[in-house]
Amino acid sequence: MDSRLIAELIVHLGRSASLEGPGAGLTAGQWSVLRYFDRANRFSRTPSAFAAFHGTTRGTASQVIKGLVELGYLTATKSKSDGRSVRLDLTDKARAIIADDPIEALVGAADALPPGGRMQFYGLLQRMLGHVAARTGKPLFGTCETCSHFEGSGCCRQGLQAYECRLAKEVLLEQELDELCINFAPGPQGMSGPGTKPK
Repeated sequence: MDSRLIAELIVHLGRSASLEGPGAGLTAGQWSVLRYFDRANRFSRTPSAFAAFHGTTRGTASQVIKGLVELGYLTATKSKSDGRSVRLDLTDKARAIIADDPIEALVGAADALPPGGRMQFYGLLQRMLGHVAARTGKPLFGTCETCSHFEGSGCCRQGLQAYECRLAKEVLLEQELDELCINFAPGPQGMSGPGTKPK
């Protein structure tokens, strides 16, 4: 099997899904922003983190984000600790259209895979993401439970919190464990790519 063909099919699959339907009248670039901020954790909801995740310049990212703020899909809140940075969050207007995301066609295609094949495919994509990140020097985003900074078993004992990020020195809520983080570092359990772990 030609490795270049595999790479081209992955790129083509992503492009085909992102162009599927008008999706509330938003462009593919605007959908990628909403999709990111819907999945990013509180440490990663910044223009610079989004730019790193999508491999684009901060200027380009800021322009698309600014347009979505003006359209009422994102809110920007200045950081209390650093007045120069902002945290971005989806508005109710944005959450109301998430179900119209054109990528749902791709989600349906993944759902159609047999459970065993889906898990194997997920693991292979993780390995590919790690390889590309190492080769390009770009950050590898992932989720808490396979991150080396993650600590906790879900049980509070001896005065310890159930979940914590050692890097940020912050308590983590259970609903945050499956959100994307720019500070991800692969732990002993392996790498976690951008997305929800297959059930």
